Amino acid sequence: MTKVAVTQKPPVLLDLQASMACALDTLEETAAAGARLVMFPETFLPGYPHWCWHLTPGGKLDRALGNEIHNRLRQNAVDLATDDLAPLQEAAARLDLVVGMGFNEIDSAFSGSTLFNSYVIIGADGQLLNCHRKLMPTNPERMVWGFGDASGLRVVDTPLGRIGSLICWENYMPLSRFALYAQGIDIYLAPTWDNGDTWIASMNHIAMEGGCWVLSSATAMKGSDVPADFPGRAQIFDDDKWFNPGDAVVVKPGGGTLAGPMHKEQGILYADIDIGAARASRKSLDVTGHYSRPDIFKLEVDRSPMQAVSFVDESLTKNTNR
Repeated sequence: MTKVAVTQKPPVLLDLQASMACALDTLEETAAAGARLVMFPETFLPGYPHWCWHLTPGGKLDRALGNEIHNRLRQNAVDLATDDLAPLQEAAARLDLVVGMGFNEIDSAFSGSTLFNSYVIIGADGQLLNCHRKLMPTNPERMVWGFGDASGLRVVDTPLGRIGSLICWENYMPLSRFALYAQGIDIYLAPTWDNGDTWIASMNHIAMEGGCWVLSSATAMKGSDVPADFPGRAQIFDDDKWFNPGDAVVVKPGGGTLAGPMHKEQGILYADIDIGAARASRKSLDVTGHYSRPDIFKLEVDRSPMQAVSFVDESLTKNTNR
């Protein structure tokens, strides 16, 4: 049996350094409890842009406030090129933990401005095994994040089994799920901002459809968790109101809740899982194996990076014989 931990503790909104400190504390706590895998919610670093659902894009005052908040988010986004996740990687290696972490990622390679909703899986040796950018931001999220490509649509090997992830409503994209199922997934991570009965039912559906363990969590937050210096705080948040209850859950292969949902509680959900149960459960239903019909249906996934520009150095193309 392997102990897994699904956290829904809140970060410090718009503060990368403080949110990273929260994440490191969580790793210490889960390692002390005997966990081998720790899953964080969608964009834990430095928090989900809940404000985009409350500000009117066409309103002059709302637009100005949204721009101010977005600028703060950009300044506190994670840049993989500058090793912003190094503290997390070092802790994962020291504590022998596999870590799934959601974050707001800044594209420093091409624009230095565009943000992405990204999720990484860090191995127990501290290596970045995969980084997936959310393919389709939902509704007003498109005012915050760019569209990801499929280069991170991968399932990776770990000592705990094969692990992959889809972010929030990507889990409602059947072909994205199928792409993960086709890579022999054992543990399916579904970091999200969604919650409630319909979401939990969807996690059970995925566990049945994919024959895999499903771990899911949103961040449990109420208005009083938002820092006092957050721009427009009183306009957007109510101190006494939960704007996300969390609902962390662990679902068994084939469906059926093993642990959770953890509702309106800022804590960590633990469960002991049998990795081998995933593949054993696919004897009756293997949607990318014996229960598929490749003679009728075929899926092609382009995992090549979608780069905005490709530079060719003149020195590399110049014909020196002329």
